[in-house]
Amino acid sequence: MSKKIIAVVLAVIVAVIGFVFVGCNKDSGETTTAPSDSSSASEEANADWDAIKESGNLVVGITEYEPMDFQDENGEWTGFDAEYAKAVAEKLGLTVKFVEVDWDNKEMELSSKKVDCLWNGMTITDELKKSMDISDAYVINAQVIVMKADAIEKYKTTDDMKDLTFAVEAGSAGASAAKDAGLKTKEVDLQTTALTEVKAGTSDACVIDITMAKAMVGEGTSYADLAVGTSLTEEEYGVGCRQGSALVSKINEATKELAADGTMKKLAEKYNLSLAF
Repeated sequence: MSKKIIAVVLAVIVAVIGFVFVGCNKDSGETTTAPSDSSSASEEANADWDAIKESGNLVVGITEYEPMDFQDENGEWTGFDAEYAKAVAEKLGLTVKFVEVDWDNKEMELSSKKVDCLWNGMTITDELKKSMDISDAYVINAQVIVMKADAIEKYKTTDDMKDLTFAVEAGSAGASAAKDAGLKTKEVDLQTTALTEVKAGTSDACVIDITMAKAMVGEGTSYADLAVGTSLTEEEYGVGCRQGSALVSKINEATKELAADGTMKKLAEKYNLSLAF
């Protein structure tokens, strides 16, 4: 057989095999084109949001943290974050359900879907960004030292405070700030507990959010004998959502609307807070 004939035969065989392969793929209904990563991520984001929307509820994880989230005389949750969450939920056509969470285990509370988001004066950190998606910053905060008013003048620097014991809420930005400053800490369950520790004298001082300190410390409060001292850090608050959830973009969009109509400004003035925008 000549080389020319052999070449023709081989070409025909290759063409037939290619036809059969394509035909089999067509008959099976399979496609050789894999879905893009962006398409898959978009579906996942929408799935989480669709489930929330279908339930009709926005389950918000909080702790007792005045002035962000606290209970009024009727046992109803109120505060800057509580009112803010309700306003956003209304924009989204949802009803808010507040659930108290263990703040030290907030990542698990969120990923396990016990709550849909964490809305409790949560400081935005690079570490938290690894485990959740966080909304745009909405309030400026700082971690400050609180101690007995008659002791404030004695302690101006962290070096002056190296022998003191500081009560801090476990898993909080205050705990991290105290650790970074080289302070000796005692972990408690809540920031309010940290204040109680100082008032009772079981801790020398505490590190809490300035938002709480301004609302709960000084003349006319339950902690009139305490005062605010040195600031350790400055930071911003954000709302934590599950990774990949479209909820975070929904919150950001609703917040822009609430900023534009003056709602956010009124809330900030009511609770004596500084907005981050």
